[in-house]
Amino acid sequence: MNVPLFTLNRQHEKLMDELMKATLEVIKSGKFILGPQVSEFEEKVADYLGVKYAVGVGNGTDAISIALSAIGINPGDEVITTPFTFVATAETIAMLGAKPVFVDIDPDTFNINPELIEERITEKTRAIIPVHLYGQAAEMDRILEIAKKYDLFVIEDTAQGIGATYRGRKLGTIGDVGTFSFFPTKNLGALGDGGLVVTNNEEIFKKVKSLRVHGSPRKYYHEYLGYNSRLDTLQAAYLIVKLPHTDEWNRKRREIADFYNENLKDVVRVPREKEGNYHIYHQYSIRTEKRDELRNFLNERGIGTAIHYPIPLHLQPAFSYLGYKEGDFPEAEKAAREVLSLPVFPELTEDEKNYVVEKIKEFFRR
Repeated sequence: MNVPLFTLNRQHEKLMDELMKATLEVIKSGKFILGPQVSEFEEKVADYLGVKYAVGVGNGTDAISIALSAIGINPGDEVITTPFTFVATAETIAMLGAKPVFVDIDPDTFNINPELIEERITEKTRAIIPVHLYGQAAEMDRILEIAKKYDLFVIEDTAQGIGATYRGRKLGTIGDVGTFSFFPTKNLGALGDGGLVVTNNEEIFKKVKSLRVHGSPRKYYHEYLGYNSRLDTLQAAYLIVKLPHTDEWNRKRREIADFYNENLKDVVRVPREKEGNYHIYHQYSIRTEKRDELRNFLNERGIGTAIHYPIPLHLQPAFSYLGYKEGDFPEAEKAAREVLSLPVFPELTEDEKNYVVEKIKEFFRR
């Protein structure tokens, strides 16, 4: 049996008629840039999230960059975040001339450890970017408490968390700004790149909307140096088709996670869902000291896996100028040696789930 880590083919087969209809509507309209589907999707996703304002942008990386620009991050500023995440979180900080300041993670959730944040705050600190990694919320109450104490902005990197909640609130709507990615593999994915910035702050909303079109509130008038980063009309049309299915897809991911948890808890370290969180399992990542051997074993038996992420950001060559060294963030480094993501997507079959569990147990019996 071959079990893919992830596939969109099964999802798209069920939605093909709607997707093709959406495609033709955009083609016939001739409105390919900021067409009506973009504003329609923005309205619908804002309603889904329970937030006042939503602005579609080109991708999840641009979403963070634009959010940082909108709150006024400048060269020399410092922004606190996690070293255990996709590079975009810290890359965007650095590309604006600001300094990423890393804080180690909670080993149970892989998210930034809020109890370590205050010791990293300086007079140059302007913001905190918690990442809701794998689809589980960071400890937002504590993070917001610290941000309020030091007058800092909070940007939620919710690239992996659409539909997840923290104490009943949708992720991305709790801090000053939330950012999302619609990369095809996300729980709500486009058929190409796409991103979103959300906020309840009208001033930030207006600036984000301007920044996505070269800092221009109206054509050929430029208040700021901005970006060319608009959610494509065609991608918005696809997201309109998919958005109503998001909660059901997330529920199915949780069912798969429950199955894995029950059947693997005695052989590997399974994910832990914190009280008050609704984890939507963008990734289902186990931990084992025999990660590399297990991955090779599963690969040989047709089971797709991935490592999210093999090298923490503070040890990446691109961030060597920051002066971090091995041992600075031991929990992030240990996680990078141990995590392994298993197949988890809504269309995964019973036979495939059973096969994954069977082969992992077989490996540990050897």
